[in-house]
Amino acid sequence: MGLKTTCLGAYPKPDWLPLRDWFQVEQGHTSAGSEVTKLYSKATAEADAEFDALLDKATGAAVADQIECGIDIVTDGEQRRENYIHYHCRHLTGFDFENLTHKVLRSGAYETDLPTIRSKIEPGGDHFLDRDWRIAQGFTDRPVKLTVPGPITIMDTTANEFYDDERQLAFDLADALNDEIRALADAGCKYIQVDEPLFARKPAEALAYGVDALERCFDGVPDDVTRVVHMCCGYPNHLDDTTYLKADPQCYFQIAEAMDGSSIHQLSLEDAHRHNDLSLYDKFRNITIVFGAIAIAKSRVEPVEEVVGRITEVLEHIDRDRLVIAPDCGLGFLGRDLAMQKLKVMSAAAAQV
Repeated sequence: MGLKTTCLGAYPKPDWLPLRDWFQVEQGHTSAGSEVTKLYSKATAEADAEFDALLDKATGAAVADQIECGIDIVTDGEQRRENYIHYHCRHLTGFDFENLTHKVLRSGAYETDLPTIRSKIEPGGDHFLDRDWRIAQGFTDRPVKLTVPGPITIMDTTANEFYDDERQLAFDLADALNDEIRALADAGCKYIQVDEPLFARKPAEALAYGVDALERCFDGVPDDVTRVVHMCCGYPNHLDDTTYLKADPQCYFQIAEAMDGSSIHQLSLEDAHRHNDLSLYDKFRNITIVFGAIAIAKSRVEPVEEVVGRITEVLEHIDRDRLVIAPDCGLGFLGRDLAMQKLKVMSAAAAQV
């Protein structure tokens, strides 16, 4: 049998959906983030049955596309989210989305106006991801994975005007996320992914309290729920951007042991846009690697044999029953046609290995 395949969250939104992703508004402009925040606030304030029906339709289309491309574990495509971080933050208490704060992010790679933490972070009361999952799962018999932003990544993509202790902030966020994750597991979701791309940017913080905060996120989650963590090392400003800042590839090495010794079942690592040193995969003895086999920031469609070749190399360093094949990251930049082309290549390669 071939290797299992999955996606990592975001899928291109259809043109007819009146909700844009953060990178689709004045792309490259420093106000893009705040403009999306305003547009999203307006769209949700005016939400009605017709708007909800379009969101449901877009979710079904994203699921159907993934299945057509041969994906075994699909996602909802994050069709309801303007970005995967702030969508969740809107459902927690403590965040101010009206009075934004200007901030430089990702080692200077991006700057924008961000929602601000002005009081203690707590669950918002009404669960929402279980609803998102039920809608997506209603379109398929294949398992649907839901994604959640991690504590350190939320901290880096919002402005903090309340907490003096970053560790305390991380754990308050983890507790609030855990409340939602437990509800998602109770609903029947068997694959839950916490996205922590900032682990690759801030390995010291990841080791100091980030991994412990991840454990708190999954506290009380049943053993039959697969705990996934996604850790990418950079996101471009546009398709075929070759100059965007990337995390130091040694960051993966720095946190490998801690992640391998955690309760996390699967760890997603990028490899397609910048191959890792193959010795990295020798460091994982327990955890399953979700291997980034398709570049999400390049319009070039990889030949099947090229992807097969790289997967074959990696299999010399990790057991095949601990390898799942995926794109590097979310697929939003590619557009539907290119995303489907790449996913079909990826699935064909996984089936051949």
